[in-house]
Amino acid sequence: MAEAHQAVGFRPSLTSDGAEVELSAPVLQEIYLSGLRSWKRHLARFWNDFLTGVFPASPLSWLFLFSAIQLAWFLQLDPSLGLMEKIKESLPDWGGQHHRLRGVLAAALFASCLWGALIFTLHVALRLLLSYHGWLLEPHGAMSSPTKTWLALVRIFSGRNPMLFSYQRSLPRQPVPSVQDTVRKYLESVRPILSDEDFDLTSALAQEFLRLQASLLQWYLRLKSWWASNYVSDWWEEFVYLRSRHSLMVNSNYYMMDFLYVTPTPVQAARAGNAVHALLLYRHRLNRQEILPTLLMGMRPLCSAQYEKIFNTTRIPGIQKDHIRHLRDSRHVAVFHRGRFYRVGTHSQSGLLSPRALEQQFQRILDDPSPACPQEEHLAALTAAPRDVWAQVRSSLKTQAEDTLEAVEGAAFFVSLDSEPAGLTREDPAATLDAYAHALLAGRGHDRWFDKSFTLIVFSNGKLGLSVEHSWADCPISGHMWEFTLATECFQLGYSADGHCKGHPDPSLPQPQRLHWDLPEKIHLSISLALRGAKTLSGNVDCHVFPFSHFGKSFIKRCHLSSDSFIQMALQLAHFREPQRRAMFRLAVEKHQALLKAAMSGQGVDRHLFALYIVSQFLHLQSPFLDQVHSEQWQLATSQIPVQQIHLFDVHNYPDYVSSGGGFGPADDHGYGVSYIFMGDDTITFHISSKKSSTKTDSHRLGQHIEDALLDVACLFQEGPRPKLRCRGLQEEDSGHRHGSLSCHTGGSRAPTKSTNL
Repeated sequence: MAEAHQAVGFRPSLTSDGAEVELSAPVLQEIYLSGLRSWKRHLARFWNDFLTGVFPASPLSWLFLFSAIQLAWFLQLDPSLGLMEKIKESLPDWGGQHHRLRGVLAAALFASCLWGALIFTLHVALRLLLSYHGWLLEPHGAMSSPTKTWLALVRIFSGRNPMLFSYQRSLPRQPVPSVQDTVRKYLESVRPILSDEDFDLTSALAQEFLRLQASLLQWYLRLKSWWASNYVSDWWEEFVYLRSRHSLMVNSNYYMMDFLYVTPTPVQAARAGNAVHALLLYRHRLNRQEILPTLLMGMRPLCSAQYEKIFNTTRIPGIQKDHIRHLRDSRHVAVFHRGRFYRVGTHSQSGLLSPRALEQQFQRILDDPSPACPQEEHLAALTAAPRDVWAQVRSSLKTQAEDTLEAVEGAAFFVSLDSEPAGLTREDPAATLDAYAHALLAGRGHDRWFDKSFTLIVFSNGKLGLSVEHSWADCPISGHMWEFTLATECFQLGYSADGHCKGHPDPSLPQPQRLHWDLPEKIHLSISLALRGAKTLSGNVDCHVFPFSHFGKSFIKRCHLSSDSFIQMALQLAHFREPQRRAMFRLAVEKHQALLKAAMSGQGVDRHLFALYIVSQFLHLQSPFLDQVHSEQWQLATSQIPVQQIHLFDVHNYPDYVSSGGGFGPADDHGYGVSYIFMGDDTITFHISSKKSSTKTDSHRLGQHIEDALLDVACLFQEGPRPKLRCRGLQEEDSGHRHGSLSCHTGGSRAPTKSTNL
């Protein structure tokens, strides 16, 4: 769900000086600033890590070490081999009565130095261990002796009960791949889709690049990799996202859906109350670092840095470049309903408001008969305008309505109480599901604040959804939060028999604060133009969502194939409409797995070529090969939405109570955006988007091709005809309160026709 195609827009003036370009001050300055930002993040997190005990050794271990040293000293033993006496002599002499105090201070200083040295050793050892990638190359289900030894050492050096950021300082730096290997892999990946003539030309450009420019550009990347913890991530955020001047709507945001077939309550305010309360519970756990770090295949921890900006975050528009504004805390949410804006406090003196109290506040907003002020109703369309346009208008808006703007941008997140229902209906299930996806992705163009990190959308019939701004994090982060939210609001918080939140209202709470905008006359035209553009963009998006229930993950596993690679190859077949035989399909799946594992170990192609391209632009160095690589238009962008917390759901007894995933807009005007999620063992839900203005795309047609391709591939791995239809189909959702019988679960780049796991 990335917008890698927008990186092409970064084109400073180019020269043809070749490899003779001198070392450029701007690029060195950019590398310096990248490292400075990286170190600032580390220092900002250090104190919090210390307070919460996020070291391989707990801070209590310092007390244990100090006590042991004191005991040894009492027994006339010197574990410091004379060092404590030297420390003691270097301390000021406060007189004979303070002689014992000097001894205690000397022991404390020695214990601190020894403790710090042990922690540093643990960090270095763990970083070296986590640099091992041999386990990725082993067959699924098999583990060699070296990998078993490595896993045992990782568990020893990792400590027990890791917190969210426990592994951050121990993660190895992002490696810079060999430029020769990257070019070779790139040529290998484009060979099937290029003609012989085009491939020969691309190969010639690649060889020229390796001969003239590659070594210089690679030198800069290696320099940055030693100074900053990641040689590409900050440039990816800046040049792919923050420097993009396109509308965020459809081009950058993505959506997450509710349960597909059930809605726990039809009461809109109640669903909003429980959902907001669950989201703030997640934020509380996040602040206390009680969320477990993600472990790849249960062994290798992943970076958790993106979790920091889930809440209290806004993308602020700029003329040339946006920036991310993140607040340490926010104790209110901004709410939109029927063109009116409100500020709803989320805490009282005693703490977080109960779900029933939040429901009461949202119901007050729904019952408010006051109309929207002129132009206020469509004001949020400005956040869907081109970024430079919105930046100019925002400057005027800030001078006239600074406090109101701050109430929206400084909120924990944005809530949209939609006046229309959404979800499946019996009358036209397929069309209503597609409309549900479209409402989450684009809405009406003026009822989402697209700058916020995410907007919680609550429809009039109680259906939920998220619209997520992409620059601050990737989908697995928001997906993790969304899984927790759905499970908590439905299974743990629950609803009363009449559909309301459990508990009692709080009449003493003040009314939600209606926000008033003093809109200057000169921005009225800007609002109208922004609304027209948003409606045009929204109306051009063709969304199609369908659950494929003929088979799912369990069947693919019985074929001894990777489920993700299986779907990726089926998408290739659906897009290109070419037959494959069983042996060829298995070979393609294995190749995809190899590429995926290479990307997981930092040896992917896309990010490396992107970083080389950025350096070439800083140096004003022309590279026809890199220009060609980053000017390609990819017609099929795909992404899997992972289910990360399966323990929160009972997929066997209640398979309908699982998120149905989400989707994103197409990467190209003549291409598709396709995402998919495995719902339990026997269903795969696909989300497809394209542009209606293109004569080359049709989301519904591709959906049919995907279904045909999956069934054709299934025939390759079983005897007889296609699998018999046994799907439940698109039927009306169950809006009854079946949650009452559920057990309480207390556990808590788009790339060319390939997966976005980079």
